[in-house]
Amino acid sequence: MSKGLFAQNIIAVIWDFDKTLSPHYMQTPLFQHYNVDESQFWKEVQALPAYYKKAGITVHQDTCYLGHLLTYVRAGIMKGLSNALLREMGKKIDFYPGIPDIFDRLKKILDSQKYQEIDLHLEHYVVSTGLAEMIRGSVVAEHLSGIWASEFIETPAAPAFNPDTSPEPGEITQLAGCLDNTTKTRAIFEINKGVNKKENISVNDTIPESERRVPIKNMIYIADGPSDVPSFSVICKHGGKAFAVYDTDSTARFSQVDDLQRSGRVDSYGPADYREGGHTDMWLKKYITAIADRIVDERRQALEKQIGKGPQHL
Repeated sequence: MSKGLFAQNIIAVIWDFDKTLSPHYMQTPLFQHYNVDESQFWKEVQALPAYYKKAGITVHQDTCYLGHLLTYVRAGIMKGLSNALLREMGKKIDFYPGIPDIFDRLKKILDSQKYQEIDLHLEHYVVSTGLAEMIRGSVVAEHLSGIWASEFIETPAAPAFNPDTSPEPGEITQLAGCLDNTTKTRAIFEINKGVNKKENISVNDTIPESERRVPIKNMIYIADGPSDVPSFSVICKHGGKAFAVYDTDSTARFSQVDDLQRSGRVDSYGPADYREGGHTDMWLKKYITAIADRIVDERRQALEKQIGKGPQHL
């Protein structure tokens, strides 16, 4: 019954990407395209913080791989790497069973008349430290209402550039923006406030909880491990649901998500298998339905409070 900024009729399912939707790092097709040793690349990335620390420079472990990709481009190892090629490589990303089918299947939960009477909808988002252009090129892109991830500039604006012109295409040369495992929480609040839907809203704007587009209690966050603890914490603190997934081929990953539940970081966990009728599919259906039913009940109670009952015959 909201007459405010937003109707608050959205349920948001927010997905991590690597090892959550895909069993591999999304950059795998990129390394294959350029015949680059993927394990060697990530070994180098792991060594970067200590290497740059010798020069008194602090780099973030989550995102320093982005600069290293640019180094590979400048060195000619990934010659010609552009945003268009990144998007093309996104078509080659492998996904866990049930992806992308589960996206539409979960949306259909809200086709029921009692949910349609209040125009209730489900939206999917990806929030990732990976590459936005590769996600845009993947099979999941058409199912998403928004993508938060890292991006590159090809040809940077020159000093005194003409703002009426458009950037020239070319190789990627600079970072446009990036997410790490802490700043992922900013994306959650941007979804919460509707920053992605209204251009005049900033994440730093003060908006009452009752006016925000997607209350966090109407969110489910799905990810694979300890690196997502900041996001899990934000979701749980504000009444949403946090769900961890694991690769069934890895005992270590199972143990990892089990520890997350035991420590109260997530509500539950299940295999990264999204086929219909499986544990993860059933859990998501149950709690999307529970959120939807709560919203319906809240609307009913709000309506009853606004209606003054007429006199009754005694």
